[in-house]
Amino acid sequence: MNWLTRLNARLSRWAMYVAVAALLGITALVLWGVVMRYVFHNAPPYVEQLALILVISVAMFAASAGVREAGHIGMDSLVVILPKKVQFIIGVIVGLLSIAFGVVLFAGSLQMALAVYSNMIPTLDISEAVRYAPCVIAGVLIVLFSIEHLIAMFTGKEVEPSWY
Repeated sequence: MNWLTRLNARLSRWAMYVAVAALLGITALVLWGVVMRYVFHNAPPYVEQLALILVISVAMFAASAGVREAGHIGMDSLVVILPKKVQFIIGVIVGLLSIAFGVVLFAGSLQMALAVYSNMIPTLDISEAVRYAPCVIAGVLIVLFSIEHLIAMFTGKEVEPSWY
């Protein structure tokens, strides 16, 4: 599992870098759009569409990194009072459901990207498929990170956080 841990730690870090960069991009882009609209009365037409792509990127990359860091919403207060065997079974179920979610996210997003590939975002002059790229990548990352968590559970190890 060492190679998977190293790979996933690096992928998780990069997912967060992309999420942070996209968040900074949204901030700068919206500020630019507001200044151009209200100060110069010349609103750039691409701001809204680009901001939407960046919002999707923030959500998908941060969510996938959250899966690796076990930062997703959980019912820990209920699970910790259960016997260890039941905790293990619930952990396996959560891991399998996370993998299923990642597969569905990947497959559905890829299908949508392929369906709209020939359509263009008019204000950006790029393919509509770009909107779905973060979801496709996040689906793969969620599957990889969930597999790592399941392997760690079955081997009695902990997943090493990416940020320490």
